[in-house]
Amino acid sequence: MKKIYKPEKDTWSKILERPTQTVADIEDIVLNIFNEVKEDGDIAINRYTEKFDNVVLGEILVATSEINEAVKLVSNELKEAILLAKSNIENFHTAQKTERVSVDTTAGVSCWQEKRPIQKVGLYIPGGTAPLFSTILMLAIPANIAGCKEVVLCSPPNNQGKIDPAILYAANLCGVTKIFKVGGIQAIAGMTFGTETIPQVYKIFGPGNQFVTVAKQLATKFGVAIDMPAGPSELLVVADDSANASFVASDLLSQAEHGVDSQVILVSTSKMLIDAVEKEVHTQCKTLPRKEIAEAAIANSKLMYVETDQEALALINEYGPEHFIICVEDEDYYIDNISNAGSVFIGNYTPESAGDYASGTNHTLPTNGYAKQYSGVNLDSFLKSMTFQKISAKGIQNIGNAIELMAEAEGLQAHKNAVTLRLDSLKK
Repeated sequence: MKKIYKPEKDTWSKILERPTQTVADIEDIVLNIFNEVKEDGDIAINRYTEKFDNVVLGEILVATSEINEAVKLVSNELKEAILLAKSNIENFHTAQKTERVSVDTTAGVSCWQEKRPIQKVGLYIPGGTAPLFSTILMLAIPANIAGCKEVVLCSPPNNQGKIDPAILYAANLCGVTKIFKVGGIQAIAGMTFGTETIPQVYKIFGPGNQFVTVAKQLATKFGVAIDMPAGPSELLVVADDSANASFVASDLLSQAEHGVDSQVILVSTSKMLIDAVEKEVHTQCKTLPRKEIAEAAIANSKLMYVETDQEALALINEYGPEHFIICVEDEDYYIDNISNAGSVFIGNYTPESAGDYASGTNHTLPTNGYAKQYSGVNLDSFLKSMTFQKISAKGIQNIGNAIELMAEAEGLQAHKNAVTLRLDSLKK
């Protein structure tokens, strides 16, 4: 990890750059695949599955028999862990339900807001080197609490044409309606346009690599909404001498092992802690099964020393981390003043892994600085707010003249007439 001491503010944007390609770098590749899937449907899907996943599939829809077999392959211990996580996630997301908001804005004018589920949603679940079955819990559970009627899931197959059993178990447990063996750009394209087999959806959720992230962003050009630009994982830890260096190192490595394009950063007011964490990262990394991936991500990562908490906070808000861990003596300062972060973890005994799996909060979060304007996935992500109004005869008399004057001032005579006709009818 690169050490940086007391960086000048005018260097922050350069220092805090993510190790990812831009939309412009990838857009042509994504659009070519999108166009082929739009034109050729399942044929294009299968062509790219063979190219990128090295497998030829006869059927991309996962059969009930495959799901039943997968359920048998998942150990009872893992099933119990998943059920515990499911319960906590359900508790936290159910608590996010809100009642109808209703108000009489003036006498005779009743306005209210209600939330309705998005009918068709698509979930993208990464497979490959790390089959993220936990992401199914984070997406399918709130989708079901919200009442989404169709929940479609796409996940890349392995070279035997299968999806990890834990993914199929979790999807079946959480009420996913259809599961497809499709990954990458072609999966996003399939859910965007629909094919002979894959249904078109209204909104796409889920993390992925840089290509999936750009594909999701480009899907919005074709009338499909997305949860957020959720790309390669990232973590920023702020720590001082009250922190445990081995804990901090383990958190940094837990994100580094996600992928070679992940990024982790330590910001500290203690040079001694920085040195201790650096040694711990080196020691712990040696024993990791995904050592090579973690080492590549660590090469993109930084240990940063600043002199004050105020400077640290300003730098962190500039970065806008996906995950933000606070391990300092004055933790309230950061809790009260952090503006830009996807999810916050507080104290020496709150690892980021808890949020990834079982504490109950959602782990689908904005990356690449999008925490400055996006929220992480929550129950409202699967809902739409609809407004209603009902105006009585008395109500239109109370606000009618104001509407007429405003419509006339904007030169919209028909708007004015729609009110005038009603007001005149009440004079008879």
